[in-house]
Amino acid sequence: MDKTYQPHEIESRWYAEWEAKNYFAPQGSGESYTIALPPPNVTGSLHMGHGFNNAIMDALIRFRRMQGRNTLWQPGTDHAGIATQMVVERQLAAQNLSRHDLGRDKFLEKVWEWKEQSGGTITRQIRRLGSSVDWSRERFTMDEGLSEAVKEAFVRLHEDGLIYRGKRLVNWDTKLHTAISDLEVENHDEKGSLWNLRYPLADGEKTAEGLDYLIVATTRPETMLGDSAVAVNPNDERYQALIGKFVELPLVGRRIPIIGDDYCDPEFGTGCVKITPAHDFNDYEVGKRHHLPLINILDKDAAILAKAQVFNLDGSVNSDFDASLPAQFAGLDRFEARKQIVAAFDALGLLEKIDDHALKVPKGDRSGTVIEPWLTDQWYVSTKPLAEKAIAAVEDGSIQFVPKQYENMYFSWMRDIQDWCISRQLWWGHRIPAWYDEAGNVYVGRDEAEVRARHNLGDIALRQDDDVLDTWFSSGLWTFSTLGWPEQTDFLKTFHPTDVLVTGFDIIFFWVARMIMMSLHLTGQIPFKTVYVHGLVRDSQGHKMSKSKGNVLDPLDIVDGIDLETLVAKRTSGMMQPKLAEKIAKQTRAEFPEGIASYGTDALRFTFCSLASTGRDIKFDMGRVEGYRNFCNKLWNATNFVLENTDGQDCGANDEAVELSPVDRWIISALQRCEQDVTRHLDQFRFDLAAQSLYEFVWDEYCAWYLELVKPVLWDETASVERQRGTRRTLVRVLEVILRLAHPFMPFITEEIWQRIKALAGKEGPTLMLQPWPVANEARIDAAAEADIGWVKDFMLGVRQIRGEMKISMAKRIDVVLANASDEDQRRLAAFEPLIAKLAKLESVRVLQASEEAPLAATALVGDMQVLVPMAGLIDKNAELARLDKELARLEGEVKRVGGKLANEGFVAKAPAEVLDKERAKLAEAEQALAKLAEQRARIAAL
Repeated sequence: MDKTYQPHEIESRWYAEWEAKNYFAPQGSGESYTIALPPPNVTGSLHMGHGFNNAIMDALIRFRRMQGRNTLWQPGTDHAGIATQMVVERQLAAQNLSRHDLGRDKFLEKVWEWKEQSGGTITRQIRRLGSSVDWSRERFTMDEGLSEAVKEAFVRLHEDGLIYRGKRLVNWDTKLHTAISDLEVENHDEKGSLWNLRYPLADGEKTAEGLDYLIVATTRPETMLGDSAVAVNPNDERYQALIGKFVELPLVGRRIPIIGDDYCDPEFGTGCVKITPAHDFNDYEVGKRHHLPLINILDKDAAILAKAQVFNLDGSVNSDFDASLPAQFAGLDRFEARKQIVAAFDALGLLEKIDDHALKVPKGDRSGTVIEPWLTDQWYVSTKPLAEKAIAAVEDGSIQFVPKQYENMYFSWMRDIQDWCISRQLWWGHRIPAWYDEAGNVYVGRDEAEVRARHNLGDIALRQDDDVLDTWFSSGLWTFSTLGWPEQTDFLKTFHPTDVLVTGFDIIFFWVARMIMMSLHLTGQIPFKTVYVHGLVRDSQGHKMSKSKGNVLDPLDIVDGIDLETLVAKRTSGMMQPKLAEKIAKQTRAEFPEGIASYGTDALRFTFCSLASTGRDIKFDMGRVEGYRNFCNKLWNATNFVLENTDGQDCGANDEAVELSPVDRWIISALQRCEQDVTRHLDQFRFDLAAQSLYEFVWDEYCAWYLELVKPVLWDETASVERQRGTRRTLVRVLEVILRLAHPFMPFITEEIWQRIKALAGKEGPTLMLQPWPVANEARIDAAAEADIGWVKDFMLGVRQIRGEMKISMAKRIDVVLANASDEDQRRLAAFEPLIAKLAKLESVRVLQASEEAPLAATALVGDMQVLVPMAGLIDKNAELARLDKELARLEGEVKRVGGKLANEGFVAKAPAEVLDKERAKLAEAEQALAKLAEQRARIAAL
């Protein structure tokens, strides 16, 4: 085996072999175990969330596969309606073409061409992470089978009265000309204005203060053209007498009522709120409560209409309403109309004042344009009937959330659920299976032929609905549509319901809840038994990763490495603001002065697992990755040591007679406990604790101690054949079990090493991933051996501590005297003195007799026993005191300097929280070091 661990050649070679030999396919003989990979967007590329999510899922899948479960990890990608359409439209725009120039069919051909050529980036990247998904079953939400499943689901829900078409308020993207979901809306903090406008009271009415107008405050003055009412709080004494009266809507001349509603906060502004049900979601709810007309003043581009569209709450046209609008605003963009409307109010003396106002501006995550609440005809799923069963499935424990507190978030959303807008005004996606005749009647069916036959339509002209379905609709069917539904396939019967869904908390409602509702209604089964909810991956300071912050990390840059200038170019590409780009570049150079080193996939995966505590956001620190790359190196080097001492040697592979030393029995016992811990933690989804248990056993017990403690036996020519055989067998067998335990976290390095040592360990088989998961044997837990070796370790650590504190060279042999040694201490000394003396470089060890006076010595404790190292002749006392005095003076200066900064009120008031935390940590560290050094000086001075 190579002396140096080089992950890249190993990783590419092993993944290609695994996939080629179809090892990821279901093949266990036990109970089925299924995870459906949350389908990434076909346009996407790998980000840290994907890396974390995949590391967790693959750990579970490899763990259960090794336990003998019939394991399926079902992969696939989502067609990403808006994102994919935008990619192709940008390509057309470069040729001065639009999709309308091509027509729908030709445009969709272009999209499919793009998908075939460029749509596999993220699946190739997922392979780089070692994800053992069954690629032979890869699905795509627009493939033929899933498209049929989507049509079937739509038709069944419609037949059950759960899908309908209606006119309601939606998030409208004025650039893409489509409704979008709340998840596709990003709220941006911006500085804006609050315009205070006077609305004259009608019929000579006056306020309690004697004013003949009300003042309403708004951040969107342009929408006043569509006001249906002014609302006040019914308990607000200032306006109680005006409820039921009217105001004259300026510029429009429309009389609108004054209504009382608890939505109004008397403490905000003047306590009067304009109500525009067709252009604000909160106002829409107020409008429903008070049966107000819905007055739409905008077209699809968010320009002012020449004449308003007025609707009743049921979506029908209100033809009795005066829908006229001021002609001077017709055709103006909403923001230009805003300026002119404010100017018109000012000219009429109706602009009270303008206040600065911080507000959240909703923008489309794809288009970047300001989202407009807009009244339009859309298709909806009636969700309340579906939600009742979905709530019950979690309440009765059929579905469990891990951590459990996320059930409360789920219940909160589900008990206040609104109908789901499922239509999108796009061309790329599942076209809605509905047809219209010339009279506007709508017919739903699986295809046009079925519609004609079912409704006896003969040859009358029919037009299919132009809209497509929200991508969340197709992904809501994901756990069962990928297994062949609506056909009752063997895979569907075997692998559904799935076992675990691994997801972030941000899509519990948008995806998790909808999958539960859809699966229960369409299959009668829950989609999964457990929802493991993980946090978001943030940077080392806890900040959300975003391109504008310049703190985004690409997981493959960590795996493969990236030089500084390429990293800077990557982080600043496409930035329109030179100052921001310059700031990001400077920040990146400071954070990664030499770029990012190549750490390999296994180190990154182990880092993700080690950080996966229950539900908390993850502070990703590159120092952790470096530490786990060192862990991989440690495992590699340990293997080289094992091979050097076992390859070609008698390792008892055929169960020849062996003698196990106390050291062997100890490591075997400790291994049983490690097996128990790792298995228990994985069963409980505590990936962090599983990784910690494994790391501590491998690094602290096997590598740091066992490999050292066995050297005297391995290198002792006088040791018995049975003793050496027992140690060699223990070396390789414990290492082989370590590899099986570590495989779910670090698949590549463990496979490479296992192939090298499997024969020595008496194992056979084509791949580690199909080996059985280690099961602890309690009969092999040896408490006596653990106690004995614990004593040996404490003894040696005590000697090492004294050497370190007293600056005694490890090459120098020293005498040790034991005081207050019990009978058990003396028994252990007799049993292990040769081992201790050899490894701790001791000249002699003796027990202090009761009549003897203890020498001047440095002391360490092992239980109640004192380990004394006489100092005579070991150190130059005066030189050591001078060195310590110099170091004490330096630390005292550091404590004074940092303490002074933290005592400075001006500094504390202005410094960011993270800077203060660092300074406090620095002070605590310096104070601790100072106290320890002062104690050490006192001990040496007393010698």
